[in-house]
Amino acid sequence: MECEMGDDYNIKRIAMVYREYQKTLKQNNALDFDDLIFMTVDLFEKDREVLDFYQEKFKYIMVDEYQDTNTIQFKLISLLAGKYENLCVVGDDDQSIYKFRGANIKNILNFESVFENAMLIKLEQNYRSTKDIVDVSKQFIEKNRNRYPKDMFTENETSAPIQLKQVKTRKDQLDRVIYD
Repeated sequence: MECEMGDDYNIKRIAMVYREYQKTLKQNNALDFDDLIFMTVDLFEKDREVLDFYQEKFKYIMVDEYQDTNTIQFKLISLLAGKYENLCVVGDDDQSIYKFRGANIKNILNFESVFENAMLIKLEQNYRSTKDIVDVSKQFIEKNRNRYPKDMFTENETSAPIQLKQVKTRKDQLDRVIYD
């Protein structure tokens, strides 16, 4: 299967490396992590008896860092949880940082519409940071439109005022972090 790649040298090189990688996997009768998930989903979709066996085996499912799941992981979780819907996911849409790795923020944002009996519990209290850190963070985070609205707060005290310090180099940044 050839892809239309135009003249982009980097894309051609990446495609070539990927083809070689897939060829090497096949020659060694091996699978990578993504293949394991894809092939499991494929098996579950094609063989209801196998899916039923694993739905019985895993009646209760818990997924941590759900905001970082990708589309095929979502499909696997949905298939496994489909029978009993005993699914608990923990995640924070404000901490989704793995889009570059394929994480799909819609998995967490659309959770309630996909799993209609879901109960959403927001953990809005921050126990770790000081009041000024929470307040400043909240001002930035609230500008994101693709998120659940939350009223973040802390009962921790205020600390020294937050200061913005600019540096020119990484070494300057490290020195500031270490010595200030």
